[in-house]
Amino acid sequence: MASFKPTKVPVYPKLGEKVSEDTLYWKNYKAPIQIKEFGAVSNINFSPVAPHNFAVTAFTRIHIYGPFSQEPVKSFTRFKDTAYSGRFRSDGQLLVAGCEDSVVRLFDVSGKVALRMFRGHTKAVHVTDFTSDRYQIITGSDDYTCRLWDIPNAAELTTYQEHADYIRCGVTSKLNRDLFITGSYDHSLKVFDARVDKSVMTMDHSQPVESLLLYPSEGLLVSAGGRYIKVWDLLKGGQPLVSLRNHHKTVTCLALSSSGQRLMSASLDRHVKVYNTTTYKVVHNFDYSASILSLGLAPDDESIVVGMTNSILSIKHRKSPEESEEISGLQRRRPSQRGFVKGKNYVPKQDDYLVSKPVKQHLAKYDKELKRFNVSKALDQALESWTRSKLKQPEVTVAVIKELDRRGTLKNALAGRDEQQLSRLLHFLIGNLVDARFAPVLVTAAEMILDIYRSVIGQSPIVDRQLLRLQELLGKEIDYQKDLLEVLGMLDTLFASSLPRKEVPCSDISRSNGPVQEEARTSRPELQVT
Repeated sequence: MASFKPTKVPVYPKLGEKVSEDTLYWKNYKAPIQIKEFGAVSNINFSPVAPHNFAVTAFTRIHIYGPFSQEPVKSFTRFKDTAYSGRFRSDGQLLVAGCEDSVVRLFDVSGKVALRMFRGHTKAVHVTDFTSDRYQIITGSDDYTCRLWDIPNAAELTTYQEHADYIRCGVTSKLNRDLFITGSYDHSLKVFDARVDKSVMTMDHSQPVESLLLYPSEGLLVSAGGRYIKVWDLLKGGQPLVSLRNHHKTVTCLALSSSGQRLMSASLDRHVKVYNTTTYKVVHNFDYSASILSLGLAPDDESIVVGMTNSILSIKHRKSPEESEEISGLQRRRPSQRGFVKGKNYVPKQDDYLVSKPVKQHLAKYDKELKRFNVSKALDQALESWTRSKLKQPEVTVAVIKELDRRGTLKNALAGRDEQQLSRLLHFLIGNLVDARFAPVLVTAAEMILDIYRSVIGQSPIVDRQLLRLQELLGKEIDYQKDLLEVLGMLDTLFASSLPRKEVPCSDISRSNGPVQEEARTSRPELQVT
């Protein structure tokens, strides 16, 4: 007796799945390395100088990590309270950070003790950055003020008190040492010029502002706050260009790719989204395990570093070209067990006898019922597997229905069902009948159900609604297929008429085929006329 063959579940193409260049580019990262920090990671900043170490600000410490190190190569722990906004200078030699105790500290990257301490703010300092000339620092505080400091003299140069709430983000111009921009919880963005004693431009974000980003040309400014990301044209007086709302929780940080053509945003909804800066459409998405507070992108996009509220620092490194080629060339699965007999290159001898152990076949529940010829229970098991699946993949249920139809027992499996079983079956058919991948199989099943249960209409309002809905979908699907067949016939006619006809000279035919072919050629027009 032949052994039972399990139901073959075909692999269908996934609808809507598009593999773009962005997908290939942003998926080309290794598995993330996770490092436990001492507190929530509030800021990540990459050094602009090779080897591009990055500073991680978490709780009362700032750790500096190397490009591929899992342990900090340098630590600054001389903070009395929570540290904020550790940022490198453009030459990578100095680092500035704010603190909950309102003191701004300046560190030499190669040292341990603070070189300068700037006192003047009265509340926590969340914003620090260097100006482009490297000799000044701008700071923003919860005391509603932003200040400009001179590094050599450790003196305060200017104080601006124009915001009406906490200042939580800021950015300095890399092209002009006198310009910097701040964002506040009072919903406003302000552009300051150190040569005048007040702001020169104000924009309304309409939400508490969490992060700011300047494009390399500095003609465009990006602000993030609430669920919104907005792009402003600074060359036209701060005119809003784009407003994005792709996150469903507060957007906390922004980053720009090395090419400047991709914008990245991270949010408390645990997602990092990548936008095309031409169309501002989302081209890729990263998922993380906890809410994201900080995001850093290494030069040349070699690493993506994310800091989360659960004190986890996640680092993804880009794969090398050799690793990418190796993975793409070896897409086969590794066996779960491998046996070695007398070395890798062992060759059996002529008198050796191979003892093979029969492999036990494990059948799915629906296959077990099919083996026992319980066709109705087999269909029930297939529907149950679809119901329990989190991804709602109907391929298995469709394969079982196709197998029952092949056996000629589909009508028996569909008949004799109570209200609950019939309702679940109708729910499956209604949800998948219009799918082009499953329609050839499910249309047959739907027609059988309408024939079988036509007599029970009126006994259950739930089943009645589902049967009417199924009948409506079935009629539309049949009409669509008829229209498609007509269009296909038209296209076949057009393609056939557009193909060029190859004409062979008569002299060539007579020379190559002799008098018989010549006679057939001369008689062919007479046949066409008659």
